[in-house]
Formats: sequence, structure tokens, C-alpha cells
Amino acid sequence: MNKLIERRAYLDQLAMWREEEMIKVITGVRRCGKSTLFELYINRLKVDGVMNEQIIFINLEDEDFSELLDHKKLHEYVKSHIVNGKWTYVFIDEIQNCKDYEKAVSSLFLKKKLDIYITGSNAHMLSGELATKLSARYIEIDMLPLSFVEYSEAVSTVDKRERFNQYMNMGAFPYAVRFVDNSLANSQYLEGIYNTVLVKDVMTRKKLNDITLLKSVIRFLASNVGSPISAKKIADTLTSNGRPTGVATVETYLEALCDSYLFYKVQRYDIKGKIHLKSESKYYICDTGLRNMILGTQGKDIGHQIENIVYLELLRWGYTVNIGKAGRGTEIDFVAVRDKQTEYYQVSATVLDETTLERELAPLKQTRDNYPKFLITLDNFTGDYDGIHQLNLIDWLSRQGTGCL
Repeated sequence: MNKLIERRAYLDQLAMWREEEMIKVITGVRRCGKSTLFELYINRLKVDGVMNEQIIFINLEDEDFSELLDHKKLHEYVKSHIVNGKWTYVFIDEIQNCKDYEKAVSSLFLKKKLDIYITGSNAHMLSGELATKLSARYIEIDMLPLSFVEYSEAVSTVDKRERFNQYMNMGAFPYAVRFVDNSLANSQYLEGIYNTVLVKDVMTRKKLNDITLLKSVIRFLASNVGSPISAKKIADTLTSNGRPTGVATVETYLEALCDSYLFYKVQRYDIKGKIHLKSESKYYICDTGLRNMILGTQGKDIGHQIENIVYLELLRWGYTVNIGKAGRGTEIDFVAVRDKQTEYYQVSATVLDETTLERELAPLKQTRDNYPKFLITLDNFTGDYDGIHQLNLIDWLSRQGTGCL
């Protein structure tokens, strides 16, 4: 269980951009595996013949590198370790801890034969001066906790259905797989991640001061995963529960939670009109185990949990995802676009009941185009309904990112 979990999809992306004049920015919620990805990639570089002196690794959460929290000292440190005449590979973990880090990074970018990789746990780092200074000179790799394929390689649970239930209920943070047989330890570990994200990536970074309100907003989002939500709806709910809250305040908290990669906001899209709608969006959490820890539930609300899992998997596979407005009062769970190709996904725990089946198929049938359409369920059978393909979720998750085509 101490073996590093191979994150092949992310490693291949880094390898694809190796020695290109682009800064590689790996983002994602804390403890999703960004630091380990660096370790895995450095091992791969060494196998390819890269020498130790060509690799500079800096973890800005490590006290040993505390002096480098000053951007000038960070710049000088890297500059002094460059190997002349050969490629030097620079890895800086949790770059946002260095004040004005973008000044150091943008200057280092000008050096020849310097291949730069950085990680961060807050999306704000890509919306500020770094993006302005570097324009199109960086690529972002948004990292998530383990896919079901990665999780399956890390645990010893033989039965596929049991393994999926563990994945859904206990979550997929890489280190958490150590506690697959200890729900208390798993919950305590997830609570530690949760509190760290709240304090370091939400409260401190956004200068928020009401952690009770923040936790109320989080519980609302976690309880309503996959349901249409607006800042006004949250504010009205909190106010009716005796906690007067303004819409602008809720909007600030929602932005902070998405910036920390704890939640992902998904817009609604009018399929016929081909426009994004400004009305209520949906929110999905970065890990269903984390959701269960926050709400104190396991094995409940399976429909919304598997919808969350499908959304995250589509992100892993490189899709841009929206909620589809198919007609009056009907929606398709996900409109997924990759390489200019569109696919439609409807998600349901089971469609054994004929009424449920018809309800889930209706939005897809109303969408009269030739794009692939999928109905994903936990039922142990597949089928085809006038070109709509029903697939088993666990089998679909096991396809290692090849998609459904």
C-alpha cells in the first residue's frame, strides 16, 4: 500500500509538453496527488537519462525552503542551480505560497533550456498577474483525486461492485486508500484535508472571516450536488434558517470554494439555441468521500453521488462539460465536448422501472441531432433505445479514459 500510485494520464500529459516553451501548471485540490506526480515524473526523467543535477525540486510548504518564499530569493536559487548547456528541469510545489511568485516565474521563463513545472491549490493564481505576464505561455493540467481505474490498482478489493462502493463512499484521495478497511481513520483523514483547504485556500487567501457561514454554504452545496443552485437560493435558505445572509456575500464564498477546487461550477446550456444560460448553475464536489464526510452520510443519495462521479470522470477525460437544456422543463445531465465532438450523458442509479426509464430517455429523445447519446446506470445490463446506448457505470469507469465511442 506504500507503493506510489501511477498516474499515467497526467504523466503522459507532462511528457507531451516536456522541453516545450510552456510553463506546466498543475492545479487541483490539496492532497489530490500533485506533489507525488512530480516525484513520479522525476523518476521517469531519470530513467530517460536525466542527471540529478539537472533537476531542481522546491516544495514551498517545506520549512527547508522557507527562505524561498521571497520571490527574489526563489529566482536566485533556481538561477544558481541551472546546468549550462543542458536542459534543467524546475519543479516548484505550491507556488502560491511565495508572494509575487509570478515575477520570479516570468523571469525564469526567459532562460534558455529551462523546463518549468509548478503546482498550486488555488485557481486565483491563473487569473492574476501570472496569466497577464505569460499570456499563452503556460498550459494548465487540472488534477483530480484517483479515477476508478487508478483506485482499483491501489486497493486489494477483488469484487468490482464492492470496490466501487468503497470508491463512492470513502473517496479517492490517493493517501486515503490506506484506510479502505478503517472508516474512522478515513473520515479523520478527509476531515484534515477539509479543514486545511478551508483555512489555507479559502479563508486566508480570500480574507474571509466567518467560518461558520462558510461551512453552512458548503453543507448546502454538498447536500444539493447536481441540483440547480443560485446565490440567491442559498442566501434565502440561510436567512430563513435564522442566519441573515446577502447574495453578494454568498457569491464571494462560492467563488472562493471553486477557486480552491473543492467544488466545480457547471453552467446550463441551451442545446437548441446554442447559448449558455445565466440562470441557476449546478455544483459538483471534487470527491464523493469528502461529501460523505461533510454530511455524515454513506451509501445514501446514490443518484446524485454517481452523477458527481460521472462529471469528474468526464473532466479527467478532457471534456468541457455543461448541463443541457433540452426542452421545456427537461434537461440532459451532461453535454460533453472534446475535440469539437459533442456527446450527451444521462445518469440514473437504475432504470428497471419503466416510468423511470422513459423519464431518463425523454430529454435525449427530444434532442434530434446525430451526436452520441448515453444513459449510464448501475444496472447490470446494457441496451440500445433508438440509438441511445445504456451502459453500466462501473464498466464505463473501467475504460481507462478511452471514452464511449
